Amino acid sequence: MNKKISILVAVFILWGSSFVLIGDSPQSDKGKLAERLVTQCANVKEGDLVYIGGGLREKELLEDLAVQVRKVGAVPVLTFGSDRLTRLMYTEVPDKYLFQPPDKYMKLFSLFNAGISIDFNEDSKLLADIPRERIVAAGKADVPLNEMLYKQSVKRVSIGNGLYPTDELARLFGISREKLSQIFWSGVNVDYDRLQITADAVKKFVSSGKSIRITNPNGTDLKLNISGRTVLTSDGIISEADLKQGGAACFVWLPAGEVYVPPAAGSANGKFFVDHEFFEGQEIKGMSVEFKDGKLVSLTAQSGLESLKAMYDAADPGKEQLGVVDIGLNPNVRLVPGSRMLSYVAEGVVSVWIGNDAWAGGSNFSTFNASMTLPGCTVEVDGKVLVKDGKLVL
Repeated sequence: MNKKISILVAVFILWGSSFVLIGDSPQSDKGKLAERLVTQCANVKEGDLVYIGGGLREKELLEDLAVQVRKVGAVPVLTFGSDRLTRLMYTEVPDKYLFQPPDKYMKLFSLFNAGISIDFNEDSKLLADIPRERIVAAGKADVPLNEMLYKQSVKRVSIGNGLYPTDELARLFGISREKLSQIFWSGVNVDYDRLQITADAVKKFVSSGKSIRITNPNGTDLKLNISGRTVLTSDGIISEADLKQGGAACFVWLPAGEVYVPPAAGSANGKFFVDHEFFEGQEIKGMSVEFKDGKLVSLTAQSGLESLKAMYDAADPGKEQLGVVDIGLNPNVRLVPGSRMLSYVAEGVVSVWIGNDAWAGGSNFSTFNASMTLPGCTVEVDGKVLVKDGKLVL
């Protein structure tokens, strides 16, 4: 799955697209949801200028968000996007403009204090036929904007996190849309106070250690150095402590429930295997990666690797680094037995991210970012067990 990089490249750009949300919620719940997103999750304050972006499919929720922003004395700015617009930007805009440095956007978005983004993407294969080099070049042009947003510590809430109940995603997972909707909303409506307690405990456990080892009965055995590395959480709330820390700590993904850490450069050694993964709507079966001294030295799969490999080959340096180790914490998100469902927020699930790690507090702004998500792992920090066979033991 690939959720993090596209939000970095495009979350604050009119034609950006990468996440998905809200179409199956009861109409009466949207006002309460909007209030929670604005006041609790995004921590919007009086005087803030707030970007609100999404698709026309979520018109009423976007309107409710704008109203809630004004109710706390902040100022909303609404934009919209669509699959059609996203594709036309790549097929119709000349290279000299598509790859143009985002100077005007940087001036505009230097004014914003917060942003709430709702995905509008319906077709994950939308850009599958666009030359990889073109997508990479557009992403590289946006890097200065993304760097600026992190330096300014803009409060950002991104809604979807790889679980929005679309027909396509339900088909990929091998479950009904109704079941996926139930899982999604249960994850969104988790007890955030309790989740924050769990996230803080896991963060403290990981922060106190020098090394992580990830093992799995499928042969996975990966060791990493985390001594002195910054550990971040996505617990659903941008707190005052997050604002003080700044940078990537001011970014929340919903459904929430993740603790993540970029390992020390050059420290990752070992192998990581998954039965399946997804990239641009394509299932990759029997995928495996091997790292030596922090860099990817082998990327293979039994089938379905073509699209991911083409993007990797076209990407800029930094793509080969093991970027992030991510541990899921959300007790309300449960994988469906016998399905192909994956989620990095499901409690006890471990994900390894290759490439871009800026979203997790790192400094690698590579245009490539992909995850491998694996249930049933055991995670040890300095030999002490944090996750045992896919279950948190704190």
